[in-house]
Amino acid sequence: MDIDLHAGGPGLGRNLTYGLLESLGRAIVTGAYDARPFPTEAELARQHGVSRSVTREAVKMLTAKGLLSARPRQGTMVQPTSRWNLFDTDVLRWLLDRTFSIDLLRQFNELRVAIEPEAAALAAIHADDAQRAAIAAGLDRMKAAEDGRDDTLDADIAFHVAVLRASGNPFYAQFREMVGTALRTSIRFTNRFRGRTASVPEHEAVKDAIFAGDPEKARQAMRGIIVDVLGLIGEAGRGPLTGVVS
Repeated sequence: MDIDLHAGGPGLGRNLTYGLLESLGRAIVTGAYDARPFPTEAELARQHGVSRSVTREAVKMLTAKGLLSARPRQGTMVQPTSRWNLFDTDVLRWLLDRTFSIDLLRQFNELRVAIEPEAAALAAIHADDAQRAAIAAGLDRMKAAEDGRDDTLDADIAFHVAVLRASGNPFYAQFREMVGTALRTSIRFTNRFRGRTASVPEHEAVKDAIFAGDPEKARQAMRGIIVDVLGLIGEAGRGPLTGVVS
C-alpha cells in the first residue's frame, strides 16, 4: 500500500507530507492496521524513506482527523471507527475505498435526507438571483448530460451543491464537500442499479419550487429524490449486487 514518496520538485516537503498522509490514511481506514500495531515515527520514516519531520506532520494530520491517538508510554494507536471525523472529505474518500457497503450507502443517504430537503426549503426563502442562477445552471448541466454533453456525476453534484449554498445558512453550505463525496457513490450505485441517470424532472421540480418561493414544495421535492434512492438501496440490500460497485 506504500506509494512513491521520493519524487523531487517544488514543494517537496508538502508533497511528501500529503503523500504519506494519503498512504497511511487509506491504510488505516481500509483495515491494514486492524491486526497489527501502528508503526512508530522512526519506523514510518524508514519504511517510506522520508524524514522524521514529514512523518510527524502526517501523524498530526491523521490525529486531527480522529484516525490516530498518541499517548505517553503507549505510542500512537489507531482509533476506533466511532472516533473518526466522518465529515472529513479525506476520511470519507478513504472509506469509499473499502469493500462496497450497502450499509454505508444507506447511512450517507439517511444523512442527506435530514439535510438537503431543509436546505431546499430554506433556498426557496433566501436564495438570491445569483444563487437561483447557479441552481438553474446545475439543472441545465443535467439536461446536457442526458445528451452526452456534460458529465452526469458532476452535473448532479453541481445542482445539489447549488441548493445547499442557496439555503442562506453557512452551516448547511459546509456540508457541500460531504454531500458531493456521498453523491458520487450514491449516483454511481443508483445509475447502475436503476439503469438510468438521475431524474431531470424530479430535480426540475425542486428548482421550480425554489424559484416559486414555495418552501414546502421544495422540501418535499428534494425529499422525494433521496427517499427514492433509499428505496433502491433497500431493494438492493434484499438481493444480490452483481456488477454494482462504488
